[in-house]
Amino acid sequence: MKLEPGSRAPQFTLTDQNGNSRSLSDFSGQPVVVFFYPKANTGGCTDQACGLRDAVPDLGDVQVLGISPDAPAAQAKWDAKHDFGFPLLSDPDHTVADQYGVWGPKKLYGREYEGIIRSAFLIGPDGKIVQAWYKVSPKNTVANVREAISS
Repeated sequence: MKLEPGSRAPQFTLTDQNGNSRSLSDFSGQPVVVFFYPKANTGGCTDQACGLRDAVPDLGDVQVLGISPDAPAAQAKWDAKHDFGFPLLSDPDHTVADQYGVWGPKKLYGREYEGIIRSAFLIGPDGKIVQAWYKVSPKNTVANVREAISS
């Protein structure tokens, strides 16, 4: 099930890279970019997260949240290396990924498996989806967010 603009964003509470519980509702009243990435400390995921990190100063009061199945310790190590400055949330049983429609079949080098389908969402201050980008390219994430915020 894919989320459409105007639908209510599924609520969640997950553990961040520092062991703290973070909920989407913690950021109610402000826009939030939630991006789902397959694995911390890999090329595409690092490009995507660094792009968002570098864009945050230009995005106004937008909060960025990254979500992957990685354990908090793996995300903390990745964050220490790149100083992202935003929460990286652990969804090991992919419950939140399922709710957002970003867990599914993937293929890599001919091998089929289930995993995160790289996606991003802009959630408005009212908690509704403003824009959803399924199968987003790491390099297009920031441009897509900027365009959605400016319109």
